[in-house]
This record gives sequence, C-alpha cells and structure tokens, in this order.
Amino acid sequence: MDENVIKKIARILLGSALIFAGVSHLTFARKPFQAQVPDDVPLNKDDTVLLSGVAEITLGGALVLTPEKYQEAAGKLAAAFFIAVFPGNISQYRHRRSAFGLDTDRKRFLRLFFQPVLVWWALKSTETG
Repeated sequence: MDENVIKKIARILLGSALIFAGVSHLTFARKPFQAQVPDDVPLNKDDTVLLSGVAEITLGGALVLTPEKYQEAAGKLAAAFFIAVFPGNISQYRHRRSAFGLDTDRKRFLRLFFQPVLVWWALKSTETG
C-alpha cells in the first residue's frame, strides 16, 4: 500500500478518535474525564473537561477535513495538545484515580506510555515530504 494512503488512513483514524473523545467529554464520559484533571488546574474540573472536549473536536475535525497544505500544522497542534494533557495522565496515576478501566496502579502507569504514541501518530500521519 502506498505510504500516502497509509498516512491518510492514520490521520483520519486519529481525527475520528479525537472527535469521538471530544463528544464523550461533552456528554456520557464527563465524570470519568474529571478524574484526569490535575488538582492544580485553576479551572473547575467540569469546565476543564468541557473545554478540552471542544479542543479535541476541533483538532479531530482539522485532522480529518483540513486541506493537504495545512495538514502538517494540524498534526503539530494535535501533538502539542497530547503533550499539554499529559500532566492529567500523570495526575491520574499519582493520585490513584480510577477511570476508563484504569483501576490499578499498573494500568494507570502503562497508560502513560501511550501518550508518546499519540504524539508520534499525530506528527507522522501529517508530515509532508
């Protein structure tokens, strides 16, 4: 399969996953996402979840719909977002907060290693040349 086709599929899958996650932030999974908000975030936990949901929908839409000319920029923004929310994953681990089936220290710890994969996925699926 052509590398560009693989990148397109990967980009659309990631964008779709972000849209789904964003919608879940705004609807059925608001409470579990609050478990990932660090206590030192100066906003209300629910507001933080809602704002991050809007950001995810926006980023996902950009990954899926943006013209090729801007895809690399969209990928960099998505990667930056994944880096920005990583402290929430660390907080969930440190404070032993269960959510999304992450109900043991081991599961919460292993989840931390998935974030660099998301950063790589966002960058790799949108790189040009």
